Amino acid sequence: MGVIQDHLSALVLGSATETLHGAIPDGDMPRDQVLATQDQRHGDYQSNLAFRLAKLVRRPPRALAGAIVEAFPRDPALARLEVAGPGFVNITLDDRWLGEQLLGLVADPHLGVPQSGRNKLVVIDYGSPNVAKRMHVGHLRSTIIGNALVGLHRASGFRVIGDNHLGDWGTQFGKLIVAWRTWGSEDAFRQDPLEELQRLYVKFDQEARRDPAMDENARVETARLQAGDAQNRELWRRFVRASMQEFQKVYERLGVRFDAMLGESFYQDQLNRLLEDLLRDKVAIVDDGALIIPFDESDGKGLSRTPMLVRKRDGAALYATTDLATIRYREAQWSPDRILYVTDTRQQLHFRQLFAAARKLRLTPAELIHVWFGVLTLPEGSMSSRRGNVVRLVDLLDEAVRRARQVVDQKSPHLSESERAEIAETVGVSAVKYADLSQNPQSNVTFHWDRMLSLDGDTAPFLLYSLARCRSIQRKAGGAAQWDAEKARLLPGHPLERDLVLALCRYPEALRSALNASRPNTLCEYLFGLAGTFNRFYGCLPVLKAESVSRSRRLMLVGATAQVLSAGLGVLGLGTLERM
Repeated sequence: MGVIQDHLSALVLGSATETLHGAIPDGDMPRDQVLATQDQRHGDYQSNLAFRLAKLVRRPPRALAGAIVEAFPRDPALARLEVAGPGFVNITLDDRWLGEQLLGLVADPHLGVPQSGRNKLVVIDYGSPNVAKRMHVGHLRSTIIGNALVGLHRASGFRVIGDNHLGDWGTQFGKLIVAWRTWGSEDAFRQDPLEELQRLYVKFDQEARRDPAMDENARVETARLQAGDAQNRELWRRFVRASMQEFQKVYERLGVRFDAMLGESFYQDQLNRLLEDLLRDKVAIVDDGALIIPFDESDGKGLSRTPMLVRKRDGAALYATTDLATIRYREAQWSPDRILYVTDTRQQLHFRQLFAAARKLRLTPAELIHVWFGVLTLPEGSMSSRRGNVVRLVDLLDEAVRRARQVVDQKSPHLSESERAEIAETVGVSAVKYADLSQNPQSNVTFHWDRMLSLDGDTAPFLLYSLARCRSIQRKAGGAAQWDAEKARLLPGHPLERDLVLALCRYPEALRSALNASRPNTLCEYLFGLAGTFNRFYGCLPVLKAESVSRSRRLMLVGATAQVLSAGLGVLGLGTLERM
């Protein structure tokens, strides 16, 4: 089973090469990208290669498109070719060939997805909450988008290490230590550790606004912590343990599992050697007592005006220093082919500097990629843990499950209490995750309860319901239909069956597109379209009551839809249900 786009692109390029008789060297020939059409009146796929070639050979695009069509070889994939508009080539696939593609797809353990990552390792750095604070909705995007990127890479054959680079070191602990010794309550900490730490963090910020000496006290305690003061270290370990217990509960509900959870503290013993190497290799210079990495235009546009600070005048290392040490560790420990950092847009300059610094130090041969996303804000403005104006992530999940449970109780009162609770948890949590994943990650998002928790339209509940409907049909039929090669060759037998076959065959294209662009929403769009196509098919055509041949054929389509929906939801990190 190949990707249909690749097969058609090869045909178009071959025909264009023959038409031009070597007028364009192979190295200069534009790579064709055959795209799925949005309107079936224009065929199944469309190529605009003639437009790009016309500029190079100075021929009218429509005439060139006609010549390309004339040069097409006989191929079992093709039912009809036509030139449309000013020079598009419209391609309609042969029905029988299309059915054979679906047969190959469902027989492939990868559902036709190209295994482009075979023998390659990728590290995906995502999540990364700050310790000693509640996880809030602002942490959702990195965690959910990063987890979906893990799924996309694994589905494409990559070995993946998902690393949660925790913010478990730094000045916030000096603030907490001061606040704990001034206002801390052992009873409150025992009852709800993170709630007490959050209260102290907010109170410190309020008091520091009135008394600047508070910040100086925090810097002193931070320095003692980093120097190994026994009492400060014990408080730090206590705060970290409480945070990790809380984080793990949230991650379990979200269905997120990391392969490594190495926080900033893990790298502190490696920083002095790194700074020595930066000086020795003349990558960094001393500037007014601080240590900086200067850049020029060859390092990247605009970086010459923004050197990277890696050690303050007081000797303190920074976030950037730790990130350089992290790259060095990952290279030595894992030798990755690619490292992805999933953070919000505000860190774009930091990662441009980091990647340029890594190249200067010759730290890694890995491809370094910053996958940035837009900021999630509240309607009244940005969120801040210091000021306490955040929506806790656990509260969002609880509210989503509560709303889902109301619907489940209303529509499925015959199910047991445990079944309804399981369905509500899966539907509610998946609704929250999909509400984020289905948007362009680079767009800014304003948090609204109703929008985040909607159960209607392009939502996880619609996809879960479509999959559950497939499973219900299969149960009523006595189990999943076995794929029969002879009956499969009769696919498709009806225009709505053809629509579904074509939609199913496009799964590899959708997943590859989402992977290449680091945009999980591309896969969401595909799955929503597939579910809609399936529901039109099921709503108009009988399945269980169809005559024998049609019944078998349609049951195979139901099974294929269940396979693809289940796989796609799994890639995105969404739960699935056998019944709703």
